[in-house]
Amino acid sequence: MAEEKKYLYGPVPSRRLGLSLGVDIVPFKVCTLDCVYCQLGRASRKTIERREYVPVKAVLAELKERLAQGVKADFITISGSGEPTLNSQLGELIDGIKKITDIPVAILTNGTLLYRQNVRADCAKADVVLPSLDAGDEQTFQKMNRPYSGLSIEKLIEGLLAFRNEFAGEFVLEVFFVEGLNTDTEQIAKIKAAIERIRPDKIQLNSAVRPTAEPGVKRLDAEKLQVIAEELGQKCEVVPDASPARLGRDVECKAENLLSMLKRRPCSLNDICSALGIARNEASKFITHFQQQGIVHSEGKNGIIFFRTS
Repeated sequence: MAEEKKYLYGPVPSRRLGLSLGVDIVPFKVCTLDCVYCQLGRASRKTIERREYVPVKAVLAELKERLAQGVKADFITISGSGEPTLNSQLGELIDGIKKITDIPVAILTNGTLLYRQNVRADCAKADVVLPSLDAGDEQTFQKMNRPYSGLSIEKLIEGLLAFRNEFAGEFVLEVFFVEGLNTDTEQIAKIKAAIERIRPDKIQLNSAVRPTAEPGVKRLDAEKLQVIAEELGQKCEVVPDASPARLGRDVECKAENLLSMLKRRPCSLNDICSALGIARNEASKFITHFQQQGIVHSEGKNGIIFFRTS
């Protein structure tokens, strides 16, 4: 089996960005938050310190190699297994990506560091930035997102406002709903008021599809999410399920890509088929092989089996 790539993963099916070639630029679960719904589990280290956690030159070298192999993706997405804006070389990385490919760059961020001018400057180099806002007040922010000491909901909103005023690209705000935490009428009204201040290009609603950091996190069904979307306004949409037909089937099937995917996020059999462009029986053979080796294990969520590396 070929050596596993260090910084890139996928392309994987993204319910928000189509076929996404992921770029991981911080260590596993190094984050400013410890969200109850995180699909990666509990944060191993909460921090607001920006550092060059991984070398940009090495990331770009790996990307050049993948591009030379003919990899296809709708977006190069900087996200991965922690909060990407914690990497102090984020802006340099985006500059480097744009010199070697025309594939647009997206950043998935929790938005907590956008109150800093240097973070906003780095993120502004991307084509699409997708920050989060899961609460309308401090109490809910603390319960849902469990931030690093000193981070507050108002600091988050102020950062989003400042970035909105400076960013020329597409600004897409994600709101993640957990039943019983941020779904009551008062909380939705507060979130709506914050959204009206921020003025994103689009709002996307999400809920727990994969296994979460805390047990008992309840997913909202599509119907309830749609009702909330209508309350939040015309720019609001429910994040759709990933579809193999929509994502295409031209992704090269390699065991290293499968393990790279499962290392960073739990995936269902359908996710694997969509990302690797393979049939269910072939995906099952890969999974069975790695389960027998003790590399991959499974867990259930809402009646769906998800796989991840041990």
